[in-house]
Amino acid sequence: MQTKIYLDEENLPKTWYNIQADLPSPLDPPLHPATGKPVGSADLAPIFPMELIGQEMSTKRDIQIPEDVREILKIWRPSPLIRAHRLEKYLKTPAKIYYKWEGVSPAGSHKPNTAVPQAYYNMKDGTERIATETGAGQWGSALAFATSLFGLECTVYMVRSSYVHKPYRKSMMQVWGAECIPSPSPRTASGRAMLEKDPDTTGSLGMAISEAVEDAATHANTHYSLGSVLNHVCLHQTIMGLEAREQLAMVDDYPDVVIGSVGGGSNFAGISFPFAGDILTGKAKGTEIIGVEPAACPTMTRGLYEYDYGDVAGLTPMLKMYTLGHEFVPPALHAGGLRYHGDSPIVSRLVHDGIITPKSYLQNEVFEAAEIFARTEGIIIAPEAAHAAKGAMDAALECRKTGEAKTILFCNSGHGHFDMSAYDAFHAGEIIDYECPDDLIKESLSHLPKMRG
Repeated sequence: MQTKIYLDEENLPKTWYNIQADLPSPLDPPLHPATGKPVGSADLAPIFPMELIGQEMSTKRDIQIPEDVREILKIWRPSPLIRAHRLEKYLKTPAKIYYKWEGVSPAGSHKPNTAVPQAYYNMKDGTERIATETGAGQWGSALAFATSLFGLECTVYMVRSSYVHKPYRKSMMQVWGAECIPSPSPRTASGRAMLEKDPDTTGSLGMAISEAVEDAATHANTHYSLGSVLNHVCLHQTIMGLEAREQLAMVDDYPDVVIGSVGGGSNFAGISFPFAGDILTGKAKGTEIIGVEPAACPTMTRGLYEYDYGDVAGLTPMLKMYTLGHEFVPPALHAGGLRYHGDSPIVSRLVHDGIITPKSYLQNEVFEAAEIFARTEGIIIAPEAAHAAKGAMDAALECRKTGEAKTILFCNSGHGHFDMSAYDAFHAGEIIDYECPDDLIKESLSHLPKMRG
């Protein structure tokens, strides 16, 4: 009864998979926030290295992973694919449940999969410092790790609620030499404006993005880096799905259901895009792909598929995506990495086209699933990852009803070792099952940018 499926280091993928090559029609282009015209390479050059700009716009199917990047990825990759036998037994399901375990990375999550190549390309481009935002702290700690390897300075604007609730993520960033600032902050003009509007704000990813983008745009030696949403980020994360597909082939299996949690879309894209590509190219049929989000920040399930800014201050290009409106400030969820008003344009497009099915869950049922997982499989997982575990359990329970022996794959995107205060709150009955009210969403969506022409 095989539990762990490993790939040898020499079988680490040599290329990333770019799903843009297999979309039926091109993505709607990002639009300049000032002119409303499609964004070109020159518009992005002040904040991104040219190699990443090229990847953002590329429709080439396979993009080479630099050998220097592969050598660093080998510190923890290929990551294990694990069969959840004990969870299957607990659920009394005929389904097979596999999870791709990303908590083995130095930062404890999937985020270094893109942090390392982003730091590498910035180093090659002559960048001295990188500014970024982070929600739960996983991205900030991953970029701090990556920049330390390439001799770059790193400034991280961390969403204030997470900065307070997850102090050890800040500690990790500092160990790797990064500066971590609670956002919104008085450091930037956009941060000062947000604090003036609401001095007690808990912050949001949209706010932190505004600060990081402003920081990069106003310092000649600094570039901006994003840990989710953008096409090149999703591209780098496909290493997970590519590995998982090969690992499943080693046991003569293929998923009927693929599940990931969705905040901005990076871990979900990483696990699902190679399988979504199989659907788009006719190599696979019948695979269900499910993206799970919190009911308190229901971007895919209750948002609109429209152009919107990626940040609160409207400094970023406008992206065609599912959005709750860039002024939407979600409650201070313990799943801080899922508190984003928008989603990856590619993920959004695949939801709109019916390739991806979105679902939302309340927080208490997610933590209940996390504890079941910990008591069967032994791993205490991050609240973000627990959303995917909950989705996998529901799919397995459905198989118990129907008798179908489906193969379920989910992305277990990171450990919860720095999230124990959230588990404490759950045990104390302090986690509120908050569903975002319609009037709040309607109000936020009323501030979507007015499109020209």
